[in-house]
Parts: sequence; structure tokens; C-alpha cells
Amino acid sequence: MKSSSFRFLWMGQACSNLGDVFYIVGLISIMYIVSQSAFYLALLPFINTFGRFLSGYLSPLLFNTYPLKTLLAGSQISKTAVLIILAIWITLQSSFSMMAILTLIFVVAFLDGWAAPASRAMLPRLLSKKEIVKANSFFSVVNQLIQLGAWALGGLLVAWIGGQAVIWLTFGLFVISSLMVALIQDSTPFSPREVKDRANVLKEGWQTIWYTPLFKKIHVVIFIESIANVVWIAAIIYVFVSEVLEKIEAWWGYVNTTFFIGLLVGGLLSIRYSEVIEYHLKKLLIYSSCGVSIITLLFGFNSIAWVALTLSVLYGVVEQVKSITIETYLQQEATSEELPKIYGAQGALTSLTFGLASLILGALADVFGVQYVFLIAGLLLATAAVYLVLSRGSFPPKYTEDPDI
Repeated sequence: MKSSSFRFLWMGQACSNLGDVFYIVGLISIMYIVSQSAFYLALLPFINTFGRFLSGYLSPLLFNTYPLKTLLAGSQISKTAVLIILAIWITLQSSFSMMAILTLIFVVAFLDGWAAPASRAMLPRLLSKKEIVKANSFFSVVNQLIQLGAWALGGLLVAWIGGQAVIWLTFGLFVISSLMVALIQDSTPFSPREVKDRANVLKEGWQTIWYTPLFKKIHVVIFIESIANVVWIAAIIYVFVSEVLEKIEAWWGYVNTTFFIGLLVGGLLSIRYSEVIEYHLKKLLIYSSCGVSIITLLFGFNSIAWVALTLSVLYGVVEQVKSITIETYLQQEATSEELPKIYGAQGALTSLTFGLASLILGALADVFGVQYVFLIAGLLLATAAVYLVLSRGSFPPKYTEDPDI
């Protein structure tokens, strides 16, 4: 992975993702001081999810009109412009309009909604096919490192220098990200398509998924798992720790941390054994899908704290390997024109599904208990695994010759 453009891509996305966490942490601090309202804080993830969903849904219109690099650079530069407006406004004003702040959050999420599929679709353009597994694994490791440390670091920075300074720090990260993206060289030919029927264009990603057997089967699994994975959100884990493990709040943090450590370990193993993964891709997809189902059921019906931490790590490892196999299938089988539209449709699907499932499973946890929700999740993941076993004929078995271990 010696491509300079690939380095610019992952460094730019790392700065952008780090900034995305920092500015939310800074805003949470500022908004709570101003409003003293938990309701406004609860609106943050909802608005963020809705903005990404809407952007993902509309993204095919942009993918037909502009090259991926232009979209990626335009998104990051626009986010930087919005953030400088927010930073200056917060610095100069002593009172804030909560509606205006929430509107800016929506705008940033909307701009990010097409950047995510654009960056994922650009990755196979910058590297050879034999490097895709390793590149996806590396991207995942970088992202998990940011997710593992950015929230804690952001909280420390807010306590140390204050929310306003953290917003300005985010602006600096966004500037660096914009410069990195501008340096990417994408030589893939692009010809703008005239958009005559916008309704049909918006359907293109969905139609590609629906009418391509492999993509359809992958997204059936993604849809099912978007519902099941809700059990790992902070709110449900918090209840699980309190009611089932009967531990103090600190254990909520321990479970979250071990989960991200598992994702990190899974990513590192995938980098080390990328050729082995490519050679056994179909088997690993099926085995890992069965694994996440079994681990979820074991976790939900376990009441021993140290066992829960062990299962959390194992879940992270297996989930990471499964995600990388799915990502590899998409990037190997889709054309350069199809891939960004597939990712756009996928982002819209997962955002909407995850948001609605969070409300439904959260309510079920209140009514029937949190272990009942883990039972539902485990059975859903088992259903996805059985579906993959029955559909295994649609999946190419490998993308490489015998690995040199």
C-alpha cells in the first residue's frame, strides 16, 4: 500500500473523523451549559442520523454529476466553512439559539452523508485488487483507534481548554483534512451523465442492489444485522451492566472499551493475514456470521462480569472480520460507477434501520427486560447466518491463489 493518494485518503479521513467526534463533544458541553436540558442533547444523535440518511438517499444525483474526488473535497471544504462560522459565532456571542446550533449540526451531517460512500468507493481505485483486504483492514483499524480514543480525549480537552477551544481545534483538523483530500490523484475516467429523470437516478443504487443476486444477498444480511446490532449501543449496554451484571457505571465503560479493542485486534489480524482472508473469503463470511450470533446469545444470558468482557472482545474480533469480508465482496464485484451508489443506498438503509430499531428495541428492553432484547438480536443474527449458508452459491469462494503464510 505504497500509493501516496491512499495515504492522503486515510490521513484526510482520520482527521475528519477525529474532528467529527471533537466538535460533537464540544457542542454537548456548550449546549448543556446553555440549556441545562437532556432533551437537546438527545436530539444530537437523531439529527446527525437523519442528516446522513437524507444525504445518502440523494447521493446518486451527485455521483452522476461529479467525480468522487470533487465530491469528497467539496464535502470536507464545506464542512470546514460551516465549522468556522460556528466557531466564530460561539466565540463572539454570549447567548445562543439552540435551533441555529442544531441546524448547523444537521448541515455537517448532511455534507458527511455523501463523503462516507465516496471515500469507501474511492479506495479500490487507488490500489491494486490484491491490496483491498489489507486496505480495508487498515481503514478499520484507524477508524477504531479514533472511536476508541477520541471520545475520551475530547472529554479531557473540554475539561482542560473548554468547549469553544475544542470547536476551534476541530476547525484545524478539518483544514488539514481538506488539504489531504485535495492532494489525492484519482485517474479513473469520469463522464458526467445528464440527469433527465431524478426519480430514476435516486433508485439506481437500490436497483443495482436488488437486481444483482450477490449484492442483494449481502444487503439482506446488512439489513438484518442493522437491527440486531442495536443491542451494542451505549443505552442498552448501560442497562445490561446495571441489571444483569449488577456492576457500577464504570463497567459500562469497560464493556464499550473491550468491544472496541476487539474491533482493533480483528483489524490488525486482518492486515497480517489479508491473503489468508482473501483465499478463504466465503468460509470466513459464513463462520463469522455464525460466530457473532453465538457470542451475542452467550453475552446476553451471561451474568459474570469478567466473562462479559471476554465475550465483548471476541464479538469485536469476529464482527471486524465479517465486516471486512462483506466490504471486500462489494469492492471486488461492483464497477467503479456502481460502487458509490451502492454505498449511498447502503448508508441510507442502515441509518434509517438502525435509528428505528434503536427506538423499538429500547422500548422492548423497558417492557420485557434487556436479556430479551439480546435474545432477539441473537436470533436475528442466526437468521442472517442461515441465509448466508443457503445463499453460499452466489458468493465467489476466493480472490487469490494459495496464500504465502
